[in-house]
Amino acid sequence: MATIPLSDRSFSRIARLMHSSVGLSFTPQKKSLVHARLWGRVQRLGLGTFEDYVRLIESHDDGGEFQMAVDLLTTNETYFFRERAHFDLLQAELQRTRPQRLAVWSAASSFGDEAYSVAMMLADLEMMGTVGPDWSVLATDISERVLQSAVQGIYPADRLREVSAQQLKRHCLKGEEESAGLVQVRETLRERVRFGQLNLCQPIETIGPFDVIFLRNVLLYFDAKTKSAVVDRVLMQLRPGGLFFLGTAEGRVPCRTPLKALAPGAFRKE
Repeated sequence: MATIPLSDRSFSRIARLMHSSVGLSFTPQKKSLVHARLWGRVQRLGLGTFEDYVRLIESHDDGGEFQMAVDLLTTNETYFFRERAHFDLLQAELQRTRPQRLAVWSAASSFGDEAYSVAMMLADLEMMGTVGPDWSVLATDISERVLQSAVQGIYPADRLREVSAQQLKRHCLKGEEESAGLVQVRETLRERVRFGQLNLCQPIETIGPFDVIFLRNVLLYFDAKTKSAVVDRVLMQLRPGGLFFLGTAEGRVPCRTPLKALAPGAFRKE
């Protein structure tokens, strides 16, 4: 079947809907990306045009298709211990302060790779006596679908390529036979991570305070005004002196909350 074209009008309607509903920003330069991410879905639903798809996701009775569109437009590569320097910095901070209580928030957790990476590190530091047993990890995302997957904690083995052999043995189970090539995070670790749905572009109830917040590789989907608002909204949940992580390539986002830069993508709330 030939590729279904995306008209400028349909693209503009999709872009407006995504921005008004969840804060996502799609400039005209991203039209080809939107087309590539969604056209297969249009085909699978048996729709003849993108106009039909837009009418579907704009309707109140969309059968969950709007959320599916959000998922398709925001899914990016993720893996355990991505941007390792941030985990090294956090570990050094914890070895210095040796906290008895610690609360961490993975604010754009996607499929849970980041949250479980943090949990692995904290479990190991607890075992060594560096941190106390009273630690917690909260992982949130706008997508209910990816959160449901994250709760299961099952991943292709390649996603854990940065996990050491010792950590794999302690914290994971390798699949066999029909599950060969898959790895599942052990239940003892999965129980330490709470998952919940949250839209960062809407007011956030008091869910903190947190000592560490990761907000990595999600701001690229927002325009400049939305980025600043999201960062300030998230930082309201961070304790003074707490650590805040953005994606290394995202740079420093202008915000009202005073931050001290520690390393690329790493900050301390002042």
